[in-house]
Amino acid sequence: MSLQTVTVEVNDKAALIRFNRGDKANSLNMQMWQDLRSAMDWADGEPGVRAVVLAGHGKHFCAGIDLAMMVGLQGQIEDACEARKREKLRRLILDLQDCVSSLERCRKPVIAAIHGACLGGGLDIALAADFRFAAKDAVFGVREVDIGMVADVGSLQRLPRVVGEGVARELALTGRDMVADEALDVGLVNRVLEDEDAVLAAAMQSAWLIAGKSPLAVRGSKEVMNYSRDHSVADGLQFVAGWNAAMLISEDIQKAAMAAMMKQQASFRD
Repeated sequence: MSLQTVTVEVNDKAALIRFNRGDKANSLNMQMWQDLRSAMDWADGEPGVRAVVLAGHGKHFCAGIDLAMMVGLQGQIEDACEARKREKLRRLILDLQDCVSSLERCRKPVIAAIHGACLGGGLDIALAADFRFAAKDAVFGVREVDIGMVADVGSLQRLPRVVGEGVARELALTGRDMVADEALDVGLVNRVLEDEDAVLAAAMQSAWLIAGKSPLAVRGSKEVMNYSRDHSVADGLQFVAGWNAAMLISEDIQKAAMAAMMKQQASFRD
């Protein structure tokens, strides 16, 4: 990979992907959106990666979209025809949505390790992770309303499913900030840790715990849960029945059963 705005390292089958524009509060310029998708697509296809932690270098996780990028959008979509101009803008928005959705599309579980600001586009990205840990100094917010626009890359769709309609609408319509302890109370994050180092350590420990499980079972669980979230219970049950009809009889289940009988830790192929 050739990545300019994120760093990637792998430790014992867990990939740590970090935003690397700390001097800009990890605000999202166009390159950063693309690098995020590239890193997630790489993690999805890399057999030696079984779980992903997403974090930020510097003082913040991600402070949202870079305003310089917003200013530059006009030049990107310029066209003498108004309809073609609007079509270009729609395609650009859909592409940014796809960059965020790359976290969900990645078959490996993604854990967001959040410290400092997690605002606007940063919250969009964190919500696409499988679950989130936060440091005590973390601050969350849907800030788009403050700059006169409707959030359009995921918060309005994912946030209500995580915290409920009432809390989601309050955040989206007021633009107010939510601190870490309140985020824990409403279920936006799973844990609150003391500081950046502690939250990163906790996220990596969870990633390593996941990495020790059957890769087939982990990937299948994420696939089934994503599908079930967007469909009825009956549809979800049909989907998992089809999944297990195809995947249940595996070497992994045999290894897990043998290890349990022998009171040993099972070891699985990538």
